[in-house]
Amino acid sequence: MSRSKPDGQARGTPAGPRHVAIIMDGNGRWAERRGQPRTVGHHRGVERVRDVITIAPDLGVETLTLFAFSTENWRRPHYEVSVLMRLFKRYIIREVDELDLQDVRVRFLGESEGLPADLQRVMAQMEERTAGNRRLTVQVALNYGARREITRATQQLAAEVAAGRLDPAAIDEDVISDALDTGGIADPDLVIRTSGEQRISNFLLWQAAYAEFAFVEDCWPDFTAERFAETIASYGTRERRFGAVASQG
Repeated sequence: MSRSKPDGQARGTPAGPRHVAIIMDGNGRWAERRGQPRTVGHHRGVERVRDVITIAPDLGVETLTLFAFSTENWRRPHYEVSVLMRLFKRYIIREVDELDLQDVRVRFLGESEGLPADLQRVMAQMEERTAGNRRLTVQVALNYGARREITRATQQLAAEVAAGRLDPAAIDEDVISDALDTGGIADPDLVIRTSGEQRISNFLLWQAAYAEFAFVEDCWPDFTAERFAETIASYGTRERRFGAVASQG
């Protein structure tokens, strides 16, 4: 089955997105507008992560992909990056029991090798601890960039061809999809970006080919569970044609 269109989606009006990806943008600006350090916004943003994960299954969402830290974010001030790394580690340690209890599977996308060793360790422990959970899959994109993801996948496939294990003629969209960090997961139906910015910033470039997009004005710390539910509901009013016309649906 081709994965170029989201699994299970036909032409016409969708009932609701099964896979939602979120660019969680605006933490720093949220804090600055209130005269507070940018890091305060990051701490407040963690609360929104918890709220969205909790409500997602009740909204019919089966997979939630969260863009937490990009490969470009290393350009931020050293202090801010250090706070983020500690915050990620603290969140994992604090939330792993509750996520496991909620039957949530967590997997990480991106290049873990570039992250602090202690953070890599707790990430691996969380993935192992929650691997058998099925109610919701949460993918956290951490040290992630879509162009580098596609580059790594291409290099991997090239090595397979060079070793004689893969026929170049056998490389199709499914093979490429499976070589990406998201291999085995259906493509997103809906991509949400908070903070009012209207770009995807090197996030899921391959996977989002047929996704619907929602650009909301709220900064991430203001994106409550209620706003998430409203955005999900608005998806149900859209018509997805995948290149066809309405009369063909």
